[in-house]
Amino acid sequence: METTDNKILNNYLGLLSGLSARLKLDLIEKLTQSIKAEFSRESSLKSAFGAWQSEESAEELINQIESSRQTNRQLEEI
Repeated sequence: METTDNKILNNYLGLLSGLSARLKLDLIEKLTQSIKAEFSRESSLKSAFGAWQSEESAEELINQIESSRQTNRQLEEI
């Protein structure tokens, strides 16, 4: 950890040293929940967006999609 981070951490510890054991445990629980929320938010965001990964080129994918199309449209005679 950098010295600046250590100073910030020590300042927070000094502020929190006067809290009761119960309040410290509640704070730990809330901090843990906030970290878990950040991880779940990141993973859900990553799963919502992303690039298609394939060994095939774009042209090969396009040809594969177009060749797999099937139509069964029957036009009505007027």
